[in-house]
Amino acid sequence: MEMHAFADILVIVKSMTIKIDLKPEVQAGLAAQAKARGVPLDTYVQSLLEQMTAPMQPPEIVMTAEQRALAFRRWAEGFPYRRTSPLPDEAIRRDSFYSAE
Repeated sequence: MEMHAFADILVIVKSMTIKIDLKPEVQAGLAAQAKARGVPLDTYVQSLLEQMTAPMQPPEIVMTAEQRALAFRRWAEGFPYRRTSPLPDEAIRRDSFYSAE
């Protein structure tokens, strides 16, 4: 068991052993990939699991400012109001809000 302290927060890291029953063809594929990388099978599978559970960075962090601006423009163009005509002036005049009763 490892213990780490970060800004007065205690984090306890425990290791865990998991037994997984794999189909022979899956095991063979993983073994081949591990061998190609020159690492033991258990080390390779552990690295795969760690990659899958690592927190993902939001896209805006890995995009440049120009990429974010382009993505925003594309997102905004998808809204329906961009594909319809605007309201006529009569529809938004103050006196048109009230009935003539």
